[in-house]
Amino acid sequence: MNIDQAIKEASINLKKNRIRSAFLDCEILMAKVLKKSRNFIIMNPNEEINSDDYMNFKELIFSRTKNKPIAYITGEKSFWKYDFKVNNNVLIPRPDSEIIIENVLKIYKKKSNINFLEIGVGSGCIILSILKEKKTFLGKGVDVSKECLKVCKENANKLGLLNRIKLFNSDIDNFHFGKYDLVISNPPYVKNLNFKDMDDEVIKYEPKIALDGGLDGLSEIRKVIKKSSELIKKNGKFILEIGFDQKNKVINLLKKEGFYINSTQKDLANNDRCIVSTKI
Repeated sequence: MNIDQAIKEASINLKKNRIRSAFLDCEILMAKVLKKSRNFIIMNPNEEINSDDYMNFKELIFSRTKNKPIAYITGEKSFWKYDFKVNNNVLIPRPDSEIIIENVLKIYKKKSNINFLEIGVGSGCIILSILKEKKTFLGKGVDVSKECLKVCKENANKLGLLNRIKLFNSDIDNFHFGKYDLVISNPPYVKNLNFKDMDDEVIKYEPKIALDGGLDGLSEIRKVIKKSSELIKKNGKFILEIGFDQKNKVINLLKKEGFYINSTQKDLANNDRCIVSTKI
């Protein structure tokens, strides 16, 4: 059997299981099995595959029919300019979160040295992308999950950043280390009642701790704002990702904790997604 035949057969299977990106997923999984680029898969449809590779491919396809996310099957996800290791202990990086990086690079375009903190590092995709872009910045990250920190450390090592990042295992209420020029965070902000409306591959596979924002979606955001108010230096910046319908409530919370609102930004779907503020 060749690459083209295997992919066509598998894509029919995925479509029967209502996987929307069936053909693309098959190309990605074939590339994973053959240890080749997706471009190689596209350009070499008549390349023969051996029986072992074919059986491995079928196993990955079976996992995908169960709605297991592609990123968890392949063990990596592209974000910003880099490929990050992921597993089911960390939230899969979303393109919308790149807005945090864009804001940091814009605000600190002429700054050569700042000390910044990310609350809830997950895979490390945001903080590590910033450190790759700004070669003289120093970053600290805190996460309640030891498993997340392990993944973040592996990604930091892969990107050659272990000497510029320090990680802490702590819940945010008990974190008291340092004062920062900048704090960034993408906290859990999904309302409990909205879980039933989310895709199966999110609900079944992604860590609930990284999604669950409580009854109103704001329980973790409140904690992050309060702690950031304590940790940020005067005139320091706070960049916060939010849910699509939370802008006004979060702005009120920020103002109560002594923040001036600089701007709000929309994501790729034109939903409110990020608030930039200054500690006054």
